[in-house]
Amino acid sequence: MNHTPSELPDPASSSETGLLPVPAEGRTLCGDLDIRIDRNGVWHYRGSPIPRKEMVCLFASALCRAADGGYWLVTPAEMGRVEVEDAPFLAVELFTAGAGREQVLSFRTNVDEIVTLDNDHPLDVATDPATAEPSPYVLIRDGMPARLTRSVYYEVVARGLEEKIDGEQFYGVWSAGSFFAIGRLDHGE
Repeated sequence: MNHTPSELPDPASSSETGLLPVPAEGRTLCGDLDIRIDRNGVWHYRGSPIPRKEMVCLFASALCRAADGGYWLVTPAEMGRVEVEDAPFLAVELFTAGAGREQVLSFRTNVDEIVTLDNDHPLDVATDPATAEPSPYVLIRDGMPARLTRSVYYEVVARGLEEKIDGEQFYGVWSAGSFFAIGRLDHGE
């Protein structure tokens, strides 16, 4: 399977209705929890960073994504909205096995989840239409992405190669038998 890059969505077009990620039955709806995950993957409670990684990992294990793209912490008893500036996780380390079309790439997130780049966990390199700046993401679980840190992204790019897809040249990486495009190549043809 081949995966091509996309453009970043317009934040103004996202819904603020807060569709629930799970049924609310038996849970207290807490509204906004005053928890924010900033662009650098730092979790904040009431404006202060949460210093204990174990606490962040616990919260991350209860994080869910709603149909409208919003994020919620969901426990058996309560659920409340969480603000996420970009992506809830960061891919902070790359693991590789094999090379070329036979390679398998895996990522470790800032909350120590490991995910292999494959059809269920694709790479998407969104491009900001205003700046042409790439923003690489890998899908971790349940519709929740991790943004690749700059150093991890550079490692991924270094493992890439050119492929022709539907008559167009792309640069990307192979992992688990699928090609994931990083960007189109223009050879001035």
